[in-house]
Amino acid sequence: MNDEGDLLKEDTRDEGNETKASSVSKLMRTREKVTKLHIFSTEVGEMDISNSKDNTRDNTQVPTAPQLSSRMKHIKQEMAKNHLQFVRFEATDLHGVSRSKSIPAQFFQEKVIHGVYMPRGYLELIPNPKDNEVDHIRATCFNSDIVLMPELSTFRVLPWAKRTARVICDTFTVTGEPLLTSPRHIAKRQLSQLQDAGFSLLSAFIYDFCIFGVPEIINSKTISLPASALLNNHDQLFIQELVDGLYHTGANVESFSSSTRPGQMEICFLPEFGISSADNAFTLRMAVKEVARKYNYITSFFIETGFCNSGILSHSLWDVDEKKNMFCSNSGIEQLTIPGKKWLAGLLKHSAALSCLMAPAVSCRKRYSKESKDLKESVPTTWGYNDNSCAFNIKCHGEKGTRIENKLGSATANPYLVLAATVAAGLDGLYSDDGVLSGPENSTDLHQSKPSEIPLKLEHALMALEEDQCLRQALGETFIRYFVAMKKYELENEETDAERNKFLEYFI
Repeated sequence: MNDEGDLLKEDTRDEGNETKASSVSKLMRTREKVTKLHIFSTEVGEMDISNSKDNTRDNTQVPTAPQLSSRMKHIKQEMAKNHLQFVRFEATDLHGVSRSKSIPAQFFQEKVIHGVYMPRGYLELIPNPKDNEVDHIRATCFNSDIVLMPELSTFRVLPWAKRTARVICDTFTVTGEPLLTSPRHIAKRQLSQLQDAGFSLLSAFIYDFCIFGVPEIINSKTISLPASALLNNHDQLFIQELVDGLYHTGANVESFSSSTRPGQMEICFLPEFGISSADNAFTLRMAVKEVARKYNYITSFFIETGFCNSGILSHSLWDVDEKKNMFCSNSGIEQLTIPGKKWLAGLLKHSAALSCLMAPAVSCRKRYSKESKDLKESVPTTWGYNDNSCAFNIKCHGEKGTRIENKLGSATANPYLVLAATVAAGLDGLYSDDGVLSGPENSTDLHQSKPSEIPLKLEHALMALEEDQCLRQALGETFIRYFVAMKKYELENEETDAERNKFLEYFI
């Protein structure tokens, strides 16, 4: 490979093909323009991720040429030190599942410049989308390629894969536009909107998943059995390798524990600012699958009864300039502030549409009515202080400050969409006077102009998403139309998908 200082000076030649060189040049120029609107992660050289609450400002500065050169220098040192053979270029599909291409290490720098091409259908998932249902940029774009462009700050050596590293990528069309159905692009755009308003989001995901012991050959007749309760001498090795591996990829685990059922596990990440919390959740979904196989397990976000495990987004809003938690009251009373109530009001107002993105399958929605014996089409959206049974649980734990747990999500939801939709709904609450009582700051009351309900049927939740003008504008018309079309397609194939999800580990 050429010296790292030549990284940004290298031309886009491609065996004399001027047309392709022009296309790649446009892609690079467009990507540089687009990244100015997005949140960047910390320098790749800073391998110890900071979680200090003093660090309330998202990393929005666009890397300069010397910084990119420094990152490449550090990456080359890591590659040589670990004798790396391959680098995975990873992107998320609409379900939050990792789709990747592995590149021989000697071609890494070239692919950083030109990108890696991947069929668009790998990420958008509908075999034959209809032109009247989906607003494509080009009529034939579903069958075209997209370009994976790496965010170098996410480069990490993978402890569970031999001589392999990974880098998380943003996705672009071959003409240089960002892929409008990309969940990571949508999340970064919402975080940028939040940053423009003078705020930052400190957040962390809490995931439940199940570990199954299975026969060596997996087929349609496989009988899976939950592994014994964790934390005994045998299973401790699995969870230790998983947690240690996550740490070395920059995803810091705050705690882990066995949960209510045999083989059920809960992992809580340390809160981080910006896109990092969703990146950490995305990493877990890939890591838990690969580490489990080393111990002859498979892991699933479905429990043995067919329900989905929970995927909680714990978050708080921070003022960028004053570096303070906007949910915390200075009065010493553990209640939400007025901005906190407005943010919560936004979440309540959009809860029907939010549930479509956060519980995006029929099995996911069973958990909303699991304690109800009445046959209803919807259930009230609940909230409360330190009440884990509520859809929105306001945690007031002293020094940790006040935060809101968005518990609408299932573990099968795409973490980038959960993050993006939560920010969009919360921002709408901040900018609106609808649904919040302007009373004493220590008041526990929160009045809504219209009580919010969560639809129990996925098709009704899809209608709520289509009718929610705020989320349509925030997430993008193209994404909404495509997501709805995809979910309708899945509803038509629900039975076969359930088998695929449980035994072939797709949602993991």
